[in-house]
Amino acid sequence: MNFQQFNDLAKAARGEIPAELVFRGGNVVNVFTGEVLETSVAVTDGTIVGVGDQYVGETEIDLAGKYLCPGLIDGHIHLESTMVTPAELVEQAVRCGTTTYIVDPHEAANVSGADGIDYILNETADVPANVYVMMPSCVPALPFEDNGCTFDANEMRNYLDNPRVLGLGEVMDYVSTVNAAPAMAEKLALFDGKPKDGHAPMLTGNELNAYVLAGITNDHECSTPEEVLEKRRLGMHIHVREGSAARNLEAIVRGIVQEHQLTDGFSFCTDDKHIEDIRQEGHIDHCVRKAIACGLAPVDAIRMATINTARHYGLHHQLGAIAPGMQADFVVLDDLETVHIHAVYHRGQDVSDFRAQPKLPQDSPLRRTVHCQPVRPEQLELPVGETSHVIRIAAGQLVTENECCALPQQNGLFVPQGEFSKIAVVERHHNTGKVGVGAVAGFGLHGGAMASTVAHDSHNLSVIGDNDADMLLAAQHLRDIGGGYTLVSHGKILHTVALPIMGLMSDAGFDTVQAELSAMIAKAHEMGVPADVSPLILLSFLALPVIPSLRITPRGLFDVEQMKFIEG
Repeated sequence: MNFQQFNDLAKAARGEIPAELVFRGGNVVNVFTGEVLETSVAVTDGTIVGVGDQYVGETEIDLAGKYLCPGLIDGHIHLESTMVTPAELVEQAVRCGTTTYIVDPHEAANVSGADGIDYILNETADVPANVYVMMPSCVPALPFEDNGCTFDANEMRNYLDNPRVLGLGEVMDYVSTVNAAPAMAEKLALFDGKPKDGHAPMLTGNELNAYVLAGITNDHECSTPEEVLEKRRLGMHIHVREGSAARNLEAIVRGIVQEHQLTDGFSFCTDDKHIEDIRQEGHIDHCVRKAIACGLAPVDAIRMATINTARHYGLHHQLGAIAPGMQADFVVLDDLETVHIHAVYHRGQDVSDFRAQPKLPQDSPLRRTVHCQPVRPEQLELPVGETSHVIRIAAGQLVTENECCALPQQNGLFVPQGEFSKIAVVERHHNTGKVGVGAVAGFGLHGGAMASTVAHDSHNLSVIGDNDADMLLAAQHLRDIGGGYTLVSHGKILHTVALPIMGLMSDAGFDTVQAELSAMIAKAHEMGVPADVSPLILLSFLALPVIPSLRITPRGLFDVEQMKFIEG
């Protein structure tokens, strides 16, 4: 705040002139003391100038006994994973009370490099929310990955002076990190003294110590209370994740409550959450509600959704609390148990009427990113022996098991049936012709195939099914339309969600995307996908070789724990 701005605001703070806006008659959640106070809040020029009933406003809003808390913060989110444009994600999530987003655009960067990052920044430059960016640290996620672009420390330097860039995005390549590989060390040094997001599922012991020593400040991949405790003891901040596929909140929060842990080292994040789930459940408000239902005190849950995250990212002087000098980002709640949202304000303005408008020109290169030849039938053949490695999925988790078992076969080739599906990942950025094929247990899709160009983090074309003909049709259809999701059965395309922007996002509008997504997911469950499995999210993560235990890439099956490809 410059001196002239302070001088103008201070007049309202001293009560010499009316504030522009006063919220009166409410219960204010004080995240500093843990109190809930019956008081008023005065706002001028989008900034809180005072707290107290003595203020008079040019406009006054009667809260009628409702609760006023700070705007909610998502500590780690990939906007691309919602499948709509970044601005439209904000349109949906801001109504759920999320007024600040800590964004890692590594999905866009893996497809389109700096152009993808610039798209995220430009699309969110004028939305009624605070959108900050963490520089993608692992593009590609691992050195051998077949992604679209690389993004190194030299390119990161172009963003260091951008006030919306806060630090380094999730460091997934823990091997390069703990072994001080020069390229990774250069990125870490570039953001010395700034937040560095972690990605360390099941990392423990000496390697975890080395990871923290490298300056990694947080992690969002914890799935058990034991993992949380080890990382908290080393000083790591924990983002408790509740997305579409990875739902870790209940186990972690119950652990916090049972062990009487301090909550100042915890925040909430969604990481990857589809737009239909945001519409049905909510966003960070859903995390708050669920945490309260798990036994956490309401004010502690609100702290985890506000000031804790702001402090971790160095934003606590302007966001995350209701106090003089803070930005006037508020959520009005009917109560502190159901966390039912009555209204949301950003810089003192009601944001309920915000509507996103598409910005990307139709001739943008970001709309032409699927570059691969048609898959040939023989490329889907999978030779098997007496036993084979199989990706076994776990409901509600992103981690998988590396299982060795006998697969159904004919003439030495895998034939999907029963609990076993075939999966293939096709390189789609540089037309290399690479196709990796494997077996998956537990996906459950029968009588068809599902395909996606959303395949973290390299975003190649993934297809899973129980017969080659439908798999080939699904892959070809996505190649023809420039990316998206599709579901095929018995030679017929049943549902398609076109994602023409980098093969990741659509600007056709939420209603169009959501309607087709819902129909596709419902049909996938009807075709055998278990009710507790989110088919689209799960398919999109089976190609990510930084989450244990077994993954599939265009180069074949990859053992994450051993960090090597499985031969044969």
